[in-house]
Amino acid sequence: MSSPNISIIIPVLNEGEGLPILLARLALLGANPTMVEIIVCDGGSTDDTVAQAYAQGVRVVNSPKGRARQLNAGAAVASGEILYFLHADTIPPNNFLDLIQQSYYRGHLAGCFRLRFDWNHWFLKFNAWFTRFNLNSIRFGDQSLYVQKRLFDIVGGFDESLILMEDQEIIYRITTFTSFQVIPEYVTTSARKYRENGPYRMQFVFIYLYICYYLGYSQESLVRLYNRLIRT
Repeated sequence: MSSPNISIIIPVLNEGEGLPILLARLALLGANPTMVEIIVCDGGSTDDTVAQAYAQGVRVVNSPKGRARQLNAGAAVASGEILYFLHADTIPPNNFLDLIQQSYYRGHLAGCFRLRFDWNHWFLKFNAWFTRFNLNSIRFGDQSLYVQKRLFDIVGGFDESLILMEDQEIIYRITTFTSFQVIPEYVTTSARKYRENGPYRMQFVFIYLYICYYLGYSQESLVRLYNRLIRT
């Protein structure tokens, strides 16, 4: 059985420092541009992000700013049977390509990995422990997401009206069509916001924003809250 083609889609905005680290790591893990399609979706970077992407030999797609728009723009040009959405500050596990393919062949047309942070703080380790459970309420983009391209098109892609919570919202729609697999390996994501804002305060803000979202707050209100409460 031949392996399905995978398109790795990375949304970026001024990631000139971190993107080369991720792309170099992906190459070491077997995801080099000659073997796996890598698409960097730029939302208007003013640093050297785009130049860094070209220097690594990956495809660059320009898009209006907004993670949902950028991810959809990357998916629109992707040729892979599987789309793998990955944040620029998140490193997948060593054998992530094989793990995704194995999960896909077992009939899970969509899934993600468990999460850990690059900061060995007990509270972040405690929070990340819960990502092993297959609950939509704790699914966020930092865990990355793979999905069959045909299914992605069927559900209509990411909702571009959403500025926040776009990653969680699409999973609710995906799970109406297929079983969702949490692969028992870990992606490692940056704890930068937790370091800058404090781990307890940052988690409280995320929970508060989550509650406001499900109470029906407008995206504009959520963005105002985000900008007021989170130091970036």
